[in-house]
Amino acid sequence: MSTMRGAIQSDVHQMSVTRAALLSLLVLGAACHRAPPARPLNPAGPTIPARVSAQFPPEWPYRAGAKASFAEHGMVSSNERQASEAGVEILKRGGNAVDGAVAVGFALAVTYPEAGNIGGGGYMVIRMADGRVAALDYREVAPLAATRNMYIDSAGKVTDKSLVGHLASGVPGAVAGLVEAQRRFGALSLPDVMAPAIRLAEGGFVVDSIFARRLSIDASLIARFGGATLFVPGGSAPVAGSRIVQPDLARTLRAVADKGANGFYRGAVADSLIAEMQRGGGIITANDLRRYRAVWHDPIQSTYRGYTLLTMPPSSSGGVTVTETLNIMESVARVPPFGSAAYFHLLGSAYQRAFIDRNEKLADPAFIPVPIAKLTDKGYARALAGTIGDMRATPTAVVENKVRAIREGNETTHYSVVDGQGNAVATTTTLNSLFGSGVWVRGAGFFLNNEMDDFAAQPGTPNQFGLVQGEANAIQPRKRMLSAMSPTIVLDPDGGVLLVVGARGGPRIITATSQIILNVIEHRMTLADAMSAPRIHHQALPDSLMFERRGLSQAVVDSLTAMGYGLSPVSAVAAAHGIMRVPGGWEGFVDPRSSGGAVGY
Repeated sequence: MSTMRGAIQSDVHQMSVTRAALLSLLVLGAACHRAPPARPLNPAGPTIPARVSAQFPPEWPYRAGAKASFAEHGMVSSNERQASEAGVEILKRGGNAVDGAVAVGFALAVTYPEAGNIGGGGYMVIRMADGRVAALDYREVAPLAATRNMYIDSAGKVTDKSLVGHLASGVPGAVAGLVEAQRRFGALSLPDVMAPAIRLAEGGFVVDSIFARRLSIDASLIARFGGATLFVPGGSAPVAGSRIVQPDLARTLRAVADKGANGFYRGAVADSLIAEMQRGGGIITANDLRRYRAVWHDPIQSTYRGYTLLTMPPSSSGGVTVTETLNIMESVARVPPFGSAAYFHLLGSAYQRAFIDRNEKLADPAFIPVPIAKLTDKGYARALAGTIGDMRATPTAVVENKVRAIREGNETTHYSVVDGQGNAVATTTTLNSLFGSGVWVRGAGFFLNNEMDDFAAQPGTPNQFGLVQGEANAIQPRKRMLSAMSPTIVLDPDGGVLLVVGARGGPRIITATSQIILNVIEHRMTLADAMSAPRIHHQALPDSLMFERRGLSQAVVDSLTAMGYGLSPVSAVAAAHGIMRVPGGWEGFVDPRSSGGAVGY
């Protein structure tokens, strides 16, 4: 990366010439503020403009005008329908949105083991109807025995040990987080909330074609460890229509239901996890498990054109990067039309600048001072917007120099839950890669994460997502690795919940989540259109503008190429799950790039 920083200096002059054209579009943005006080739900729906029919390229496979699920009282949208149904079951029994979210989280550990988990971690943003807001960090932490260069071989090269096997796992936080959220905000008991998940584990669930295909794709990883007996018996994945019963996982869930977090971090389950570590040369110890705690924070609160955003602070990079991007977009008086080359140029340039800050400045705030106030400041965003060339791409090396001058003056699953009282929860949780490290905790029935790869194993070297991260995110014992998870709640100008959204897909989570928000607020799309619309992605390095195949018209591709962009077509920019308030109730939608269920009542 250091070789890039001084490169292409001739572009600086061109950028300064074109900067004036964009500066003429800038306007002052509103300052960040506390969330407005809650108000009773308006039966007529939120105070938002009427929706506008979206226009997508003719070749785009997802049609505009799709219908979302509708429910009057409550809604759950997740990657797996049975897990969504578990959440709705709890809502119907008198649970609130937090109870429902915890029920979904434990159910996903049963029916969606590739990413739903109790062997990983995540984040939760909560907004209660009485106006209380909270953000819960239950990200994994590096074990006490972790060392800075533990994944570097004798030749100085990064190995794959941060991705596969026992050394790849951070100390799991999922159980601590779900139990803590339910303890603080839930209305029911923990055993009641966990009952659907325990039932699914004990009685089994029917394998569908999507799950069968996923097991087949990842059979070689699973077969290397103890999960092979259950998920790829005899070397072959179960066929669609067969039933998977998980008695070991059921015992683990019952231990948590009976004893809370101690049922996981101490006792028989903890013993099984430690035995697995010792069996495979891992470094998580009983002391690591006993010391783990989920951490409460205040959400990052910002605004976009009168709407309030509640997002996740570090150790997640999602809230800061989404906020910084939207602040840059808000600095422009008139955002170009959706689908135009000018729009994707502006948005891609905003992402490029926000990701430079993300990759260099964000980390676990318990270890590194993180300048959250500055990065989410609207004045700072206006200065960044002023470095965007008028219809010309700016190389990341040049942008980095400009950002420095201004400074001187992980695969995943997301679910959204709302209830009839107006409580809302956005949760994103992960094992990192699908099925995590592949390691199966025998006797306890779950996969372990490979979140250690989200550290900068060798600062300046790309990780599995191509992110080039800096010294701030280097490995340290007990440190939380930086994440891109971006669970977000959007409030309308009257203070009511409008949108609950998040995504899976590594760093593309940030860009997918923010584009859905822009589509709803800026382009006035329906929820279904906002989530189906083509997306782009720019993460600074590699220095290319990614776009979904067939998502840009050929004319737009030609224009962006002429601007100087290196374009990279990709199959998908993340997969999201969202809920939106509409007249009379809620709409839920599952990203057509993925699978799952939006279920309400």
